[in-house]
Amino acid sequence: PMEVQVATLCDSAHDYNHKLCIMGTFDTICSTHLPVVHPQCAIALRICFKPGDEGDHEIAINFIDDDGKPKMPAIQSRINVQLPPDAYFLTRNLVINIQRLQFDDIGQFSIDVSADGSMLTRIPLRVMLVDKKKSDPKKG
Repeated sequence: PMEVQVATLCDSAHDYNHKLCIMGTFDTICSTHLPVVHPQCAIALRICFKPGDEGDHEIAINFIDDDGKPKMPAIQSRINVQLPPDAYFLTRNLVINIQRLQFDDIGQFSIDVSADGSMLTRIPLRVMLVDKKKSDPKKG
């Protein structure tokens, strides 16, 4: 079955000549107030496909809270996989750019990645509030 080689939330990612370039991977978003808004980020995925994986696949990405409830509509993408005759495997990079990622609550979340309805991987994400006085070195 297909294998996720890389799955991360990051500041930015790009597919450059079939290379996945990632900058600033993170798992925690901090803010001094609600709602917590992260101005720009990306989900970076690199998936390895083998001969039995050929054909069309529906990739779905869901942000869920710790109760398993969706926090926003699913992000969906279709991938068609065709391996060359002499290839043992084929990799594909998928980068999803997200503007103004917003959370109305703090807590534990995850980014669930599935293919054709089956879970491939889960990216953990923590959203938390910080005390501005304690986080600002100028404020003793």
